Amino acid sequence: MALAVLFGSLPVVGRLVEGDWEFVTAAELACIFLILGAYFQVRSRRYPAKPDPATLLDQANRLASDGRMDRAVALLTRTIRESPRLWQAYQYRGELRLRLGEFALAEQDFAEAIRLAPDEPHLHLLLEQAAKNS
Repeated sequence: MALAVLFGSLPVVGRLVEGDWEFVTAAELACIFLILGAYFQVRSRRYPAKPDPATLLDQANRLASDGRMDRAVALLTRTIRESPRLWQAYQYRGELRLRLGEFALAEQDFAEAIRLAPDEPHLHLLLEQAAKNS
């Protein structure tokens, strides 16, 4: 939209600065950019942007720190559904399940996190802790 305004204003600027309406194709370029701007505006409304997984992890951490553990676990489950390769979501959900006493589910989360990120040593420690408690 801004490019449409820019190209649409060029003849006026040319007239003010140089005293001539010389930029003949400005109106055509302005129409093209106006159409493209409208197209992208409509398209962005049809397909809303997916939330960023890091933002969802941050929201889950805030929920957990506020004591709303069940909502944090639900948000992490949604994050995992949308980004199944995000091992941090499995780790955070497993840690919350450890705190909730759901040791078998925590073990599953840590095992999946290890499968996705086998070089993270702290995941192995968390898995051992969950296995010890179950």
